[in-house]
Amino acid sequence: MIVMAILVTLAVIAIPGFLRARVIANESSAIGSLRTISTGCESYRGMQNPPAYPPDLATLSTETPPYIDPTLGGGAKQGYNFNYTFVGANQYTCTATPITVNITGVRTFFVDESGVIRVDDAAGVPVE
Repeated sequence: MIVMAILVTLAVIAIPGFLRARVIANESSAIGSLRTISTGCESYRGMQNPPAYPPDLATLSTETPPYIDPTLGGGAKQGYNFNYTFVGANQYTCTATPITVNITGVRTFFVDESGVIRVDDAAGVPVE
């Protein structure tokens, strides 16, 4: 009985830490993926005549050689959905949102042609 009580106590202490570590890992991956998308968009644009950003993520993943991996080109990776919007030849936006808020991630991330990654909290309010 005592051993069981000790195991339950350890589980109660350890499980929230493991879950938080998973959320942090997913958010770090989302930031890295947005950086990859931003770099891929700039490389793609530099190869076009006249210069233009790609129409969608799938284009970045199907070029030869590809600018991003096929998983990211599908729009979802490691707990986050990536929503790419082609605004015009010189503009795009890409938002990374958690697939399940508070489970796969807490924050939402955004990048555009400026290359600056911005963050919002779960309510969509920009974090300073």
